Order: sequence, then C-alpha cells, then structure tokens
Amino acid sequence: METKRLIALDVLRGITIALMILVNTPGSWSYVYAPLRHAKWHGSTPTDFVFPFFLFIVGVSMWYSLKKYGRGFTKKGLLKVLKRFLVIFLLGLFLNAFPKFIFEKLRILGVLQRIAIAYGIAAILCLKFNFKQLVFLFFAILFGYWALLYFGGTGEVYSLASNFPRKIDLVVFGENHIYKGFGIPFDPEGLISSIPSVATVLLGYFSGKIITTSTNLQLTVKKLMIFGFIGVVVGKGWSFWFPINKALWTSTYVLYTGGFAMLFLAFLLWVIDVKGWKKWSKPFLHFGVNPLIIFMLSILYVKIIIYLIKIPVTSEKTVSGYGYLYQHIFVPAAGYLNGSLLFAITHVLLFWLLAYVLYRKKIFIKI
Repeated sequence: METKRLIALDVLRGITIALMILVNTPGSWSYVYAPLRHAKWHGSTPTDFVFPFFLFIVGVSMWYSLKKYGRGFTKKGLLKVLKRFLVIFLLGLFLNAFPKFIFEKLRILGVLQRIAIAYGIAAILCLKFNFKQLVFLFFAILFGYWALLYFGGTGEVYSLASNFPRKIDLVVFGENHIYKGFGIPFDPEGLISSIPSVATVLLGYFSGKIITTSTNLQLTVKKLMIFGFIGVVVGKGWSFWFPINKALWTSTYVLYTGGFAMLFLAFLLWVIDVKGWKKWSKPFLHFGVNPLIIFMLSILYVKIIIYLIKIPVTSEKTVSGYGYLYQHIFVPAAGYLNGSLLFAITHVLLFWLLAYVLYRKKIFIKI
C-alpha cells in the first residue's frame, strides 16, 4: 500500500519536472503566455508553484528515506545527508559555471543549491527532533523569517532594493556573484531566503507522515485536503500583511504553495490509488523516477545550443542554435507567441523521450 502511494509521489515529481522544462525553455522570453511567467514581484502565477512543489516532494520523499537510518541522529544518517547536500550543491555550481567558467563572475547560489540547502537543513532537523518539536520549529521558521524581513530591511522592507536577504547576500557574496535578472543584484535563491524553504520541505515531511500513519487511503486524502485547505487560506489571509512572494520565499508563500501541494498530492492519490486511473500518468512517472538527471541535462542542453552552437544566417551574421530553432522552425510554423510555446512543449517531449529510454532500460540515477 505504501508503494502504491509512492507512485502518486513519482507522478507529482514528474509533473513538476515537466513543468520546470516548460517554463524554463520558451522559444523567446519576449513571447511567453502570462501563466508561464513568474510574478514580477508580489503575488503568484502557476509558474511560481513549480519550485515549491519540488521542495515539497523532497520532503515527502525524505520521510521515507530517513526511515532507513532510524528516527534519530545517527552518524550514518548524517553522513548520507551531508553527501547528498554536497553533491547537489556542487552540481548546481557546475551548471552556473558551464560553459564559460568565468569564476570572478560566477553566481554562487541557484536552484540546485537551494534544493541542497533546504534538504540538508530539513533532514538534519528531522534526524535530530521528534514530530512535535518539528511542528514547533516549522512555525518558528515562519514567524522568525517574517521578523527578519520586517525588522532587518530598510525603507520598504518587502521591496526589491531594500529587503534584508539582499543585504546579506551582498555582504556575503558581493555583487559579482549574485543573480542580476531583476535589473539589480538580487538572488531569488539567496542565503537568508533559503531559511523558509526549509519549512516547505518540512511540509512535505509532515505529509509523508500523514500518508504512512493513516489507516486507509480515503482518510489520507481527507487529511491532506483539510491541511492543504488550511495552508492556502492562512497563507492568503496573512498575505494582506506579509505578501506572497516567490523571490523572497515569504512565509505566506510557504503556506500558500505548500497548501496547494498537499491538495494536488491528495488529488493524485485519489485518482491513481483510490480510483485506479493510472494509464494517463505513465509519461510523468518516467520523468519522476529520474528527476535530477533530466533537470540537469535540460539545463546543459540549453546552455550548449545557446553558447556553443552558432549557425550562420548571412555571410556576416550568426545566431545561436537556440535562436535558430525558434526563428527558423517554430516561428514560421506557429507565429511568435504560439511558436515560443510550441518550442517549449517540443523540448518537454524531447526530454520525456530521454526519460522514457532510461525508464525502459531500468536506469535510475540517484544520489
């Protein structure tokens, strides 16, 4: 019964990876449908659910994986956690550096680094403390992070320029090693904003406990729906004072997106395990059993065809392989906006094919 539930978890992970590729790979960032963009600052779009869903899944998986080492702070468990943290963090650093390896301007943090930090801290907490203590720590993180932002910022404490996490990242890393996609040096996967992401992982961990301790699937679905609904409502209500913001990973963002993650997991458990409707989920299962390697290869692929492949279009002009595919294949086929979407969908299918081959050959790459 526990194994069946993990199928729903793999499917949720697979859906999340597919969406990551979809939103990260438009033909042109100038032509993207609004739901496939991140919110500019406060608020959320469907795209803003992708990353917290993945961290939530990390937490659910962690409930199962930590059972192998017993519920306690053991040397074996700690070493395994530290190894995973280090490998994932270094892989993220490699992705940031590739293919130019200009270390004086290397961004230190990023998506995989955020996953590594959130997982590492959450796993150590889960090894060290019992369930009641973890619930207390969860709320301490949420309110403590609110206090850090409210009292640590200057001027408009939740603004892009004067928030507390940005101040810390500038001191610790310096401007040259921080993301600049917002127009000024600010890292949406920054050091301080990694703290509340630990709470997102803990929500997944709590959900794993609900799954394994409930007496039947119907009760599991009911509990996840109740707690998920509470998370959404409380997150939305608190947002009138503490905005929902992915870039700052605010406490309201943790509750709001974590609540939806619980609701969606409950839905998948009901569809796949209670009703037995499984055939539709196979492609997502293929993604879900090899998430890290598929994500990494999708990023490497994009960087290779942008930076390393140049195609001449006139005697004096070349474009990147990425630009050539979009402008000369997808735009003529579907126009600028729909061509950009078709470009992204095609790449989801491309990486699903890779995931399918790995699945058929029973190649499962884990850390």
